[in-house]
Amino acid sequence: MLKDAGSARPLAEALVAGGLPVLEVTLRTPAALAAIRAMAGVPGGVVGAGTLVTPGDVRAAVDAGATFGVSPGATDALLAACEAEGLPLLAGAATATEAMAMLERGYDVLKFFPAEAAGGAAALKAIGAPLPQIAFCPTGGVSPANADSYLSLPNVLCAGGSWVAPADKIAAGDWAGIEALARDAAQVERGA
Repeated sequence: MLKDAGSARPLAEALVAGGLPVLEVTLRTPAALAAIRAMAGVPGGVVGAGTLVTPGDVRAAVDAGATFGVSPGATDALLAACEAEGLPLLAGAATATEAMAMLERGYDVLKFFPAEAAGGAAALKAIGAPLPQIAFCPTGGVSPANADSYLSLPNVLCAGGSWVAPADKIAAGDWAGIEALARDAAQVERGA
């Protein structure tokens, strides 16, 4: 969670250099939209807006340069706003019913959130058994200690976590340290 937009560009550069080019900026601080603007200009990076909750969030994110959106869940209004803006959305689902409703609407790649609180890799494996046509990106409690348990599942494309950009390293401007964390995260193999 970025609190200072001045850190956005060097943070994005460190993450991209470390092998993590897909960047999500959560809309949970006043600096978020300015951070998206700054990150949008980083070569090799793809920046999106996270924590989209309202149609207004979608418009603001697109205006700031976001090329995708991420949401903890999905409402008809949010989906309609993303579809109207042409903004690809990684919408959150934590149950088979939510996943099926999103599949019915045409979404076959979803965020599994909050991953650990919703039962972790075991729950995601169980959801995947009857719904193999849906792929997931688990977030929420994913860490270096458990990322491979998610990435080993056939219905998981990738995993998200904030451990690659800890607040203390951002505050200290430790871009080399963040690049190293990103490099380590990028080395976690899917299906390992």
